[in-house]
Amino acid sequence: MKKTKVLAFGTFDIFHKGHEFYLKEAKKYGDILNVIVARDSTVKEVKGKTPLNNESKRLAKIQSLDYVNMAFLGYEEDKYKIIEEIRPDIICIGYDQQSFNNDLKNTLKERGLNPKIVKFEKGFKPELYKTSKLK
Repeated sequence: MKKTKVLAFGTFDIFHKGHEFYLKEAKKYGDILNVIVARDSTVKEVKGKTPLNNESKRLAKIQSLDYVNMAFLGYEEDKYKIIEEIRPDIICIGYDQQSFNNDLKNTLKERGLNPKIVKFEKGFKPELYKTSKLK
């Protein structure tokens, strides 16, 4: 029987209950949860600042979670290449994630992929659990 592969991604700079909620909710959509951790250079490009924790530390944290099957660093030169390699059935996007949102479906279709894309409507107590508020 084919297992359903779910993909989630993010920076996960200061890992908190909001991140945990997002990843555990994503896991409910399938059998295998793969997580892409943003590269330091990508975070700087998207958010305009370097994360507090470097990509190795952030990746190690996500890899240590028992509900995450595999975690990877994204590619700096082609942010969609890792998605092509993983070939997810479903991609879960956090309620506050802006990157990839606009053209993700079309870009992946051009690359021969057609995953279901789920955009979460809300997070877990975002007034408390948001990296920008915890720094």
